[in-house]
Amino acid sequence: MKQVSIAKPVKGVGIGLHKGEPIEITLEPMEANSGIVFFRSDLNATYKADVSNVINTQMATVIGDKRGFVSTIEHLMSAINAYGIDNIRIVLNANEAPIMDGSSISFCMMLDEAGLKELDAPKKIMLIKKPVEVRDKDKFVRLTPTKMPCINYTIKFDNAIIGEQSYNFEFSKKNYIEEIARARTFGFLKDVNMLRAMNLGLGGSLENAIILDDNKILNPEGLRFKDEFVRHKILDAIGDLTLLGYRVFGDYTSYAGSHHLNHLLTKEVLKDPSAYEIVSVEKEYEKTYEKVFA
Repeated sequence: MKQVSIAKPVKGVGIGLHKGEPIEITLEPMEANSGIVFFRSDLNATYKADVSNVINTQMATVIGDKRGFVSTIEHLMSAINAYGIDNIRIVLNANEAPIMDGSSISFCMMLDEAGLKELDAPKKIMLIKKPVEVRDKDKFVRLTPTKMPCINYTIKFDNAIIGEQSYNFEFSKKNYIEEIARARTFGFLKDVNMLRAMNLGLGGSLENAIILDDNKILNPEGLRFKDEFVRHKILDAIGDLTLLGYRVFGDYTSYAGSHHLNHLLTKEVLKDPSAYEIVSVEKEYEKTYEKVFA
């Protein structure tokens, strides 16, 4: 099986979640072994999507350095992962990826428009060889060896609408588009007001997030799925794991996980060379991998 990029450039425009300003985004093909690269056209700065470049995980996954940063990359990264793309350049004219509708479906549509192209280099994956776990009291995230990648996620919120939700997702591109890609980010009204007082979240609205108060959903159209909240957490986790630089071939399990715990998990994996192996997708893995990204 070969590495994949997109077949042609594709452009879009969306609102930035924090600044509330229009952001231009262009997805461009890249050569084999280039990885996923963000380019800030306003700074002439390039940032590779890599665990070592993560500088903040408080409200989103942020990569950068002393020159600047790119925030809220997880939804786009999630779609790129689901489509099996190994090499792509993302050009932005601002310090965050556009929020679109709060899910990853708009990015999936951009990737569909761009098309996929096989490159003349073998596809490689990160094969998880033994369990790796990170805990924070009762919260945890874990990667374990598998024969078919699955995500088992449970969330628990002290909120009457969300409460406790669990979802088991069997990873494939088809399942991702049908079950995960349309799940939107969510937040609480009290937090929205706090963010705006800090001059953040200025682009957040009922058009790009599910907003809740203590006992109801404020979006007039309601939910896209009855368990949309936990599905969006799966969307985020897929994006965060992509920062390992390879598609992760392992089961992911989480209880009350977060961007921060996902980042700690990726660092923990890389600290132990015996926990993983980088392998070419051939022979015993090729048939399974074809199912995952069919």
